[in-house]
Formats: sequence, C-alpha cells, structure tokens
Amino acid sequence: MNSASSDDNSTKSGLLIIIAAPSGAGKTTLVEALVENDANIQFSISHTTRTKRPKEVDGDNYHFISQSTFAAMVTAGEFLEHAEVFGNSYGTAHQSISAPLAAGKDIILEIDWQGAAQVRAQFPKSLSVFILPPSKAALLDRLRGRGQDNETVIQDRMNKAISEMSHWAEFDYVIVNDDLKKAIADLTSIVTSQRLRTIQQKFTLHELIDELLPDL
Repeated sequence: MNSASSDDNSTKSGLLIIIAAPSGAGKTTLVEALVENDANIQFSISHTTRTKRPKEVDGDNYHFISQSTFAAMVTAGEFLEHAEVFGNSYGTAHQSISAPLAAGKDIILEIDWQGAAQVRAQFPKSLSVFILPPSKAALLDRLRGRGQDNETVIQDRMNKAISEMSHWAEFDYVIVNDDLKKAIADLTSIVTSQRLRTIQQKFTLHELIDELLPDL
C-alpha cells in the first residue's frame, strides 16, 4: 500500500475524521446527520466491489467498480486505505481526500477498524470515533430489521460485529448509539472540540493572531 505523504499537511487545513462501527450500529445515520448539519464537513465516497443495492447511486453512495479495477488501483498505490469485508473490497482513494483537505474542508471517512488503523498510521493527528450499539440484542434486532439478509448472513454479520467491537479501545472517542439525538449531539461535540484545539486554530486563526501579535 502506498504510504500517505505526511500528517502535517492534513492539519494545515481540513480535519480528517474517522468513524467506525460494527454493521448495524447506526454509523451511517450519524454520519449523514453530521454532514447535513455542518456545511464544512464533506463525506468521502469510497470505492467498492460489492453489488449496488436498490436506491444506491454510483458516485453518490459508493464508486462501484470491478474486482480487477480495484486490484489495479491497489497495485498503483491509489488507496489511502483498503480492506475486505464480507468478501467485498472497500477502499478510500487518496484523491478523494487530498483536494478537499487542502481547501479547508473537514473530511469524514466511514470505514471499518482495519481501514481506520491504516489511516491513523498515516495521519496520526486524525480524529477517530467508534460507535457502539447499546447491547447485543439491540444490534441483532437492527440487523434483522433491515430485511436484506437471511438468518445465516445475519449471524455472520453478528460474529463480524463482535470481532469489530473488540477494537473499540483503539479509537480516540467512543459513542454508544442508544438515543439517536444524544449520539448526534455527542458526535457534534467531539468534532467541535477537535476544531478548537490549538493545533487546528493555529491555521484557522492565523490572520487574527498576526493582527493581535504582529511582532511575534
């Protein structure tokens, strides 16, 4: 895999936000709410080899590509991160985040723990958040409530979710998605606090600082 340039470049402009969760924990709903309520956050659209689902739009939900195209992109070092999930490949292209970050946009990556580990290794100052369900029973109910999979697939997803959740402590923040409004508020607060850190404000407020402290 091609290694990203440096974390310093990302902190000069936009913030890189990593959101991970087991399937059924509600991370997509939380991410959509965050993006909808914050004009400066842009969702990164991943590439995937899985089949497009009804109502999904190519280039909007995902970039749907063939396995051979995906493999060629991996060989060419075009992915910031990539992983295989339930037999399908997913990846975030470097170009999908580099230009927006340089333009000052905050970029949100909705990826699994494997991809999150790859991104954190290249961008140590990125913000990472893990979403947990309130219980195993609630997670199982959500997986069944989708009405997309048979019981065998659901149990496979549940086993995968347990494996995924074992990595929760590797993230900067953890949110339990029990009450949706509270979870959205928690995620919003985390992003806001990250933006107010001195390392981010140093670039956001450079004109004000130059005016207030012209001799420094």
